[in-house]
Order: sequence, then C-alpha cells, then structure tokens
Amino acid sequence: MENLIRSERDQRGWTQATLAEHLDVSRQTVVALETGKYDPSLPLAFRISDLFGRPIEAIFFPARKPQNEPINSL
Repeated sequence: MENLIRSERDQRGWTQATLAEHLDVSRQTVVALETGKYDPSLPLAFRISDLFGRPIEAIFFPARKPQNEPINSL
C-alpha cells in the first residue's frame, strides 16, 4: 500500500516525532508508515485520516504494479 503521510506531515511543518505524538505511536512507526514498510491497522488509519482531515482513500491507496508485471486473474 502507498500513502501520502509524509506529504501531509510536510505540509503542516511537522517532524516525524510530532506526528508520532499526535497519533500516540513511536517515531519508528511513522518512519515505517512513510516508507511503506508497515501498513496501519484500521483504527490507526482512521486516526491518521481524522488528524489530517482527509478521507482514508485520499491518504492510502494500492501500490501501483510495474507496467510489465502481468495482472493475475481470478
């Protein structure tokens, strides 16, 4: 999953530590979220959405597949 957390944080002039305090998580969690190494739980995604005043789908979206990667059919 990709996200716009860093962009939203930067727009507010917040450090990763500041965002972590607002969300009641560690700074390391914010780093992992921003780099896409960690997908948030649904409750955390809602807290992020509420904090930034944007719908979840405006912050989080599926990772794009490389153009040459085949699409799996069900």
